[in-house]
Amino acid sequence: MSELHADSNERPRCVVMKFGGTSVEDAAAIRRLCQIVNGRLRYHPVVVVSALAKVTDQLFGAGAAAARGHNENACAILQELEGRHSMLSRELLGAKECNAPCQNLAADFRATHELLASISRARDFSLQAQDHLLGMGEHFSSKIVHAALVRSGLEAVWVDAKECVITDAAHTRATPLWKETNQRLECLVGPLLGVGRIPVLGGFAGSARDGVPTTLGRGGSDFSAAIVGAGLHATRIEIWTDVDGVMTTDPNLCSEARCVGRMSFDEAAELAYFGAKVLHPSTLLPARRQDIPVWVLNSRNPEGLGTEISAELHDEGRVKALSVKRGVAVVDVEPVRWLAPELLREVCEVFEHHHHTLDLLSASRGSLSLLVTSTTSLPAIAEELKDLANVRWENHKALVCLVGEKIRRRPEVASQVFRAIADIDMRMLCQGASERNISFLVDESRAEESIKRLHKVFFSSESKPEPRASHYALCQSGGTWQ
Repeated sequence: MSELHADSNERPRCVVMKFGGTSVEDAAAIRRLCQIVNGRLRYHPVVVVSALAKVTDQLFGAGAAAARGHNENACAILQELEGRHSMLSRELLGAKECNAPCQNLAADFRATHELLASISRARDFSLQAQDHLLGMGEHFSSKIVHAALVRSGLEAVWVDAKECVITDAAHTRATPLWKETNQRLECLVGPLLGVGRIPVLGGFAGSARDGVPTTLGRGGSDFSAAIVGAGLHATRIEIWTDVDGVMTTDPNLCSEARCVGRMSFDEAAELAYFGAKVLHPSTLLPARRQDIPVWVLNSRNPEGLGTEISAELHDEGRVKALSVKRGVAVVDVEPVRWLAPELLREVCEVFEHHHHTLDLLSASRGSLSLLVTSTTSLPAIAEELKDLANVRWENHKALVCLVGEKIRRRPEVASQVFRAIADIDMRMLCQGASERNISFLVDESRAEESIKRLHKVFFSSESKPEPRASHYALCQSGGTWQ
């Protein structure tokens, strides 16, 4: 791991450390967090935390139940959450020291019960209500982490993220208002760093200019870390999770998967686009804009080297990782008369109207082939296009993708792919609009076999990986972003 450097300015530059749900899931995890933060004191840490594992989903379930009038179910879920958080506080802080934090937590849960009651009365779990309720998960966890850090002897200060991250009013997918956010961070967080304190914030949540709570959507806590890092001009951003870094592929598919030491922002974004559970692309944008390296590290193995994601290019022309995106459907669009240029525009407009995102598009003289991740609206789309084209689709496909800087310039890479899976029926081989990916479509039943063969071809000469725990991998598609 490269050496961190403190800045000589009046306010020291910091390192932003984001801890995901599995890194704060129980008392043992939070004690590890405290030890990790203690080891970063000389670099002026800022701590950003996710909700405890599974909490965001449970809060959503409570809100949905309240909106349906199922008040008992909603209250039962919230009582279970309150019990979990209270027990965690007592386990971390001890009977004597947990009194004030537990009272504070109880007050927060009373306010959350009132929020559920208002949702029940309105019989509407609106986007605004969702933001208010779901953001409470990080509110709870950040207060517990703050108390645990203080208990361990560190000078931590809890900071309300909603006071720092100012966004537009696009509820459930808010975008930061950068000027206001940077000013708030400098005003509220900067002075704490200047006197050697450790700011602790919840991720995921912010607020609009009028103070109404918002959330940053998918990947929100990671995004929060990047927002804070960019606003404070951090030396680096660390994403602490439960795997050793970005993997060459999903270890659940290929036991030989190993950690990728370095990759570029573009490679990481490409992997995320093609289904890998890497950092969400939104996370990388503020870091890339400020040229701040992002590290993916394992809170269960803090001595591990992790993965560095930076603007620097490393190993051009080499395949860095393989991803697979399941549940894909291929849609064939055959024009009734001929493939006119305006047909493509009209097809895209119809898909957009039905809120369908096109993952890939391939065109020939007589037809279009499109990839989508949902077939729900395809009958309606086919009906709308019937005067222009015939629309057919096939389900249960998987998109396999190879990612690496400038691999498209290496013709031998595609040749190796063809040789490795010569007996597997594939279609829609695509080298993409960028130079960083080669992807193709196979039946879902052959996806795992394809990944294993390709991994053997491109990574067999690498050093043998260390045994890894079977946790959710950062090169695996699907799942919940926290």
